[in-house]
Amino acid sequence: MEYRPLGASGLHVPVLSFGTATFGGSNEFFKAWGNTQVEEASRMVNLCLDAGVNLFDTADIYSDGLAEEILGKTLEGKRDQVIISTKATFPMGSGPNEQGSSRFHLMKACEASLKRLNTDYIDIYHMHGFDGVTPVEETLRTLDDLVQSGKVRYLACSNFSDWHLMKSLAVSDRYGWNRYIAHQVYYSLVNREYEWELMPLGLDQKVGGIIWSPLAAGRLGGKYRRNHPIPADSRVAQGGSPVPESAIPEELFYKIIDVLDEVATETGKSVAQVSLNWLLQRPTVDTLVIGARNEEQLKQNLEAVGWNLSTEQIKKLDAASETPTIYPYWHQQQNLKLNPLPKFY
Repeated sequence: MEYRPLGASGLHVPVLSFGTATFGGSNEFFKAWGNTQVEEASRMVNLCLDAGVNLFDTADIYSDGLAEEILGKTLEGKRDQVIISTKATFPMGSGPNEQGSSRFHLMKACEASLKRLNTDYIDIYHMHGFDGVTPVEETLRTLDDLVQSGKVRYLACSNFSDWHLMKSLAVSDRYGWNRYIAHQVYYSLVNREYEWELMPLGLDQKVGGIIWSPLAAGRLGGKYRRNHPIPADSRVAQGGSPVPESAIPEELFYKIIDVLDEVATETGKSVAQVSLNWLLQRPTVDTLVIGARNEEQLKQNLEAVGWNLSTEQIKKLDAASETPTIYPYWHQQQNLKLNPLPKFY
């Protein structure tokens, strides 16, 4: 397994990490993702550790906290071998203070996650989304306090706009507080908007990319084909996709699938493995959060590393997934001497 420093930190993470949104299945949305219970979850965790995957990603809202509980049980006796990443911000109740990134909510949310995970500290603590109501200073001071107390070791964010992240970094720098070292984002061959603003920001500010849903909620898993119905057992068909159907143009998607099939044949790898390997060649990408409903899916995804696509194969996939950029990016691309950041599209 390859390990990379996470952003500007000294923490090294495996290029593949394991996401636990399939653990629990306690409500209709997450049941569509999976219903993995402790026994099978333990086998998956052991498969990951055997492959060198020691970063496990979860969140308090995954199955209303049940995913954290199951992960905590699977890691009993293994805590010193692993890196745990969890998140807060989204609603964990119906009260007015049961969501957001206020000091009130974050202190409570962190304590609850520690209890469910059965641990004294969280390695990477994410703000699951931006809270535009709470002052950024309140959020970041609270997070710095959690680091100073030893309950959290590193800070990260997720699903921020570029100005959300840059403002947060600037405030942390102004006061000398711990800053976000990573940004957990959606990025895949079928949706490359991350490259427009957040990737250049990550390069400039040394914020590492943790990629969620790198297979576009399973659409790049190899089962989707032209003129074929959506697989009945898929998250998309069951209403559990975090990536809306409207975000993926149909013709572009099948154009990408055609080229993925071609490259998969050339490499002897699966469509999913090629899709994951392409992402690992992109700047700022430090780890991909892979999920699996069963052990066989997990074993297949773990084979996405230990080899690399050729330059020509990457160019084929780049061309197939190219989409028109929006303003001001198309204007900036007219003068690459003034905007020398890598151009991928």
